Amino acid sequence: MKFIAEIQIMPHAELLDPQGKTVTKNLPNIGIHAIDKVRIGKHVELEVEAADEAEASEIVDQACQKLLVNTIMEKYEFTLAVLA
Repeated sequence: MKFIAEIQIMPHAELLDPQGKTVTKNLPNIGIHAIDKVRIGKHVELEVEAADEAEASEIVDQACQKLLVNTIMEKYEFTLAVLA
């Protein structure tokens, strides 16, 4: 079976997010005043070939832990869906 994984990667809440700070600081400069505390992360999509959802989940988790995510500075979560 083929699955599509959508992975959300965000900096840990305790860490400074310089990109988010810059965006937050500059939104009023373009007339947007209702947004505060922007945090910027990454969105990764990938296809996984696996026998079932449990195997696909394990493969994606390993990819996150070993390559895609710096677990010291970032957290992640993902969803899986069967690719039609």
